[in-house]
Amino acid sequence: MRESELQELVAYRLRRAMETLEEARIMGKIEHWNACANRLYYAAFYAVSALLVRDGLTATKHSGVKALFNRHYVKTGKISKAEGRLYNRLFDLRQEGDYLDFVLLDKERVAPLMKATADFIEAIRSLLSEAND
Repeated sequence: MRESELQELVAYRLRRAMETLEEARIMGKIEHWNACANRLYYAAFYAVSALLVRDGLTATKHSGVKALFNRHYVKTGKISKAEGRLYNRLFDLRQEGDYLDFVLLDKERVAPLMKATADFIEAIRSLLSEAND
């Protein structure tokens, strides 16, 4: 992949992260907490996938993306442990809300994650821009 194509893909994934974060906010406003948790996870996922693709790392499953993120960014200190825990928490909440029967996530569990996810995406954006400087 040429450098210009790579930069375009990274920018696209960051745009998807921001669009999906906005979808999470909309779901929160109408109190659809399972959908909100899903969109928060995907917002973070798109940001992480931008970082991975920039560095030539790929995974075919969400669990693989999580493992690569933790190995290459959290354990190396490029991303804080708190942000790593947030990504893992979003992953688990999405799994719970999407795949387990009779799970109704609530405002108390999901709403506090909105700002944290926005901050997470900003941390990824900052890390991506540092490499471009």
